[in-house]
Amino acid sequence: MKLKADRATLLKALAHVQSVVERRNTIPILANVMIAVRDGKLSLTATDMEIAVVEDVAASSSRNGACTAPAATLYEIVRKLPDGAEVELDHPGGDAQLALRAGRYDTKLVVLPVDDFPSMTAGVLPHRFNLSAQTLRALIDRTRFAVSTEETRYYLNGIYIHAADSDGTKVLRAVATDGHRLARVEEPLPEGADTMPGVIVPRKTVNELRKLLDEVNGNVEIALSDTRIQFRVDQILLTSKLIDGTFPEYERVIPRGNDKVLRVGKKDFADAVARVAAISSERSRPVKLSLARDLLTLSAASPDQGTATEELDADRVKYDSGPLEIGFQARYLNDITDQIGEMVEFRFSDGSAPTVVQDAADATALYVLMPMRV
Repeated sequence: MKLKADRATLLKALAHVQSVVERRNTIPILANVMIAVRDGKLSLTATDMEIAVVEDVAASSSRNGACTAPAATLYEIVRKLPDGAEVELDHPGGDAQLALRAGRYDTKLVVLPVDDFPSMTAGVLPHRFNLSAQTLRALIDRTRFAVSTEETRYYLNGIYIHAADSDGTKVLRAVATDGHRLARVEEPLPEGADTMPGVIVPRKTVNELRKLLDEVNGNVEIALSDTRIQFRVDQILLTSKLIDGTFPEYERVIPRGNDKVLRVGKKDFADAVARVAAISSERSRPVKLSLARDLLTLSAASPDQGTATEELDADRVKYDSGPLEIGFQARYLNDITDQIGEMVEFRFSDGSAPTVVQDAADATALYVLMPMRV
């Protein structure tokens, strides 16, 4: 294998693929990136056995072949080369080391056998559809904050994506929950997705995919089966195993009869939450909402720091139901309001029941928040 590639092009691709490599693993080959050259095309592949990323980049090759090299080391070397450098990679085959040259710089890296490198891209993925990168970004951004990090409830460690019916309209629905809050977001069902199984996309896959989506504006090709999902983003192919578990029947926890409605400006509310929560150093930072007609009082208390309150009156609040007191984690409130436009709508039942939160101008996203004692 012998090729030359532009440093910037190679660096960008290495950044994408080496991101999935686990820094600590017991299988040496998983610390490596596979470099393959065939007919003038350079492919870089990395995997952790759960996710695989393959990226094709432009390169001029004089000899086909493949080898594997330490992903993190190769990335760091290329990153520290000067801008505009041309990188030459040369591997004569077998157990020989991989030579990397750029200008007067020369290094050799130990390789591992290509035959030991696992493949995740083979197999049939019968369900296929396209989503715009913008739509996929929105689905991820409006749900992933609610993904659980509790490993014992592994079936909550991802975003549940499935076809659903919403008031007679077919939609693609993304749902995430950690048991304390739930996020449900809908988009029009794309052609080809109506027969897809419901799948749970793992948290790490979601995060890796989201990084790739920052750099594209076109369509993303999605293919999946019961056990794997694949995303093609420009010249990058991300393949992932799915979480083998059953997502809970989330519709059961979405309240239907909450009739006490509060509407408040998103910025006014978020800023007030941040100010009163600053009194507490606790991670949970509980904030109490006290409601009266067209009046919202936010308060927080800390045994060590003192107390804080702030009122939002009729100029910024609309509420015409009876008095109500309810408490929430400040961080959970902020995570939800970050996804909302100008006006937040809360629908309460009482001080101990789940609360529904939505953007007053956008019904495609719905959030459920469990209260806490304050």
